[in-house]
Amino acid sequence: MGISKYPSVVTMPKVGMPYPSILDFLSDRFPAIPGETWKERISGGKVLGEDGQRITLDTGYVPLKRLFYFREVAAEPSIPFAEKILHLDDHILVACKPHFLPVTPGGRYVDECLLNRLRASTGIDELVPLHRIDRETAGLVLFSVNKESRGLYGSLFLEGLVEKAYQALSACQPSQEPASWDVANRIEQGEPWFRMKTVPGVANARSAIHLVETRGAMARFVLHPYTGKTHQLRLHMSGLGFGILNDRYYPELQVESKDDFEAPLQLVAQRLRFKDPVNGGYREFVSERPLLW
Repeated sequence: MGISKYPSVVTMPKVGMPYPSILDFLSDRFPAIPGETWKERISGGKVLGEDGQRITLDTGYVPLKRLFYFREVAAEPSIPFAEKILHLDDHILVACKPHFLPVTPGGRYVDECLLNRLRASTGIDELVPLHRIDRETAGLVLFSVNKESRGLYGSLFLEGLVEKAYQALSACQPSQEPASWDVANRIEQGEPWFRMKTVPGVANARSAIHLVETRGAMARFVLHPYTGKTHQLRLHMSGLGFGILNDRYYPELQVESKDDFEAPLQLVAQRLRFKDPVNGGYREFVSERPLLW
């Protein structure tokens, strides 16, 4: 049994009266976890209120209040690749994440995530990721170290003030090189829930895609996402006919199987550049993690 040392948090949303019980809310919010399991966790004092006190089965539902719980998994997979810290100061930490490692706890993963690995190696419990990349994607992730400046750095991502560059490989070659595409469309959750789709409507996802070179049957691209929708670059590349090598979700969902550590998704978050909101200077961080090129 794997049990997280660090609490996860969920906020009780505004709902109409009569309010549900906290047990019913948690069971509905996390359908993959049986209601009986939540009942055992609450009875065992494993769910806490904002005041840090254990809730009970009789504790009332309070809209917009938070609940804290500790993730549990029966058997946690081990990811046999290491992260690397590229920069650490009084405000931020920049790490290069390996393929297959999630940024935060989720699903089958508790300790095997970038956040908890870094907490353990640095001793900094206040680490908070300021953005996300897919579990299958490798590359740069920026963390806040200092809660006093966290909002300043977080606003950079919210306001689109961080220049991001990715590299990707595709086995589908364009008819000419060099070539560039600007892609803008609307991305929403698809079926199954973990797979996204493009739909008609106002664009909420924008990317610039540049073919850099071809080599044999492979093509290498540099990608610039201007927005941060889930699986945005994977969908945009697939939509152009240049599916990213070893992508198990797009263009077609592959049969579920164990991670193939010999065939990682060929997508790397290579560069982050932004104007530092604390010292006013420009900061640039570059990953040296290679593609299978």
